[in-house]
Amino acid sequence: MALRPPPVGLVRARLRDRFGVPRRRRPAPPFDELVQTILSQNTTDLNSARTFAALTARFPEWERMATARPAAIAAAIRAGGLADVKGRYLKDATREILTRRGNLDLSFLKRMTNDAALAWLQSLPGVGAKTARVVLLFACGKDVFPVDTHVLRITKRLGYLSSRRGADAAHRFWDENCPPGAARELHINLIRHGREVCHARRPLCDECPLADVCPSRS
Repeated sequence: MALRPPPVGLVRARLRDRFGVPRRRRPAPPFDELVQTILSQNTTDLNSARTFAALTARFPEWERMATARPAAIAAAIRAGGLADVKGRYLKDATREILTRRGNLDLSFLKRMTNDAALAWLQSLPGVGAKTARVVLLFACGKDVFPVDTHVLRITKRLGYLSSRRGADAAHRFWDENCPPGAARELHINLIRHGREVCHARRPLCDECPLADVCPSRS
């Protein structure tokens, strides 16, 4: 008989036992977090950090990206991959924020409801649900749950979603089922679990702290 999906509280407790409670870091300004998150798409953490450093060196005042040639932005972030696409997103998002707000201070998002803040961010060029949620979770202290490729894979393997469902459904699941105040902890620990244990190929089921409750154990 197939196992039922485990309670989210049990998953949280098991991952906490394995990985601990993630340390809190000093939050970056929301616009910086937005830039970092766009740069992190489809690349490693190391490459993302390198391209962020290169971009800040090239554009010490972020406002200058609004009038820069996309090629100039792309040249600064070439090492991170998808530079032309990310360069256009960064230029267009910077210009749009300046047009709407007159500056790049996004701290006003902290005073908005989660839904309103998500909608505002996702109305910017190149900003999807995951990017918006990362900014609100880490820079604004909001209890929202971002779903990346690791979280999506584990959400399906644990039986919370069918294999055909995508990130939108996973966001809805975690919005409805994540315990209050636990989004940051579960998000980070699920990513660690995906990177270190529950690999896309050949997951290490014999080493998994969730093996006895996982419907997908091989």
